[in-house]
Amino acid sequence: MVKGIEMHEAHFPGRAPIDAYGNGGFRFADMSHRGSVLMLPSGIYAWDVAEGDPLAVDKFRRVLDEAQGIEVLLVGTGREIRPLPADLKATLKAANISSDPMSTGAAVRTYNVMLAEARAVAAALIAV
Repeated sequence: MVKGIEMHEAHFPGRAPIDAYGNGGFRFADMSHRGSVLMLPSGIYAWDVAEGDPLAVDKFRRVLDEAQGIEVLLVGTGREIRPLPADLKATLKAANISSDPMSTGAAVRTYNVMLAEARAVAAALIAV
């Protein structure tokens, strides 16, 4: 019996600065990823959110699961800055996570600086 290709959830087990973004994805750690990403203390994960999608609390479950290692969450909302919904902001605040929405480009630059400073930062980045 021939076995088909097994697809695993995209995950890079570590922290890495973002080398480039655009064309619908990101480059980091000598790799490229198409689509949005979560940059967390436990690693970098594919994130099933596209520009214009609702920023619902359930989309941030993995972030909340790692709340203890995160002080600041940068949310790259795409080409334009979008405010976070009140329920999402409140949920993050209840987990002691300060959230800061900005364009994806600004979030990438800020993430890289804060990562270099060894800050407890995470990022939710919507691909542009």
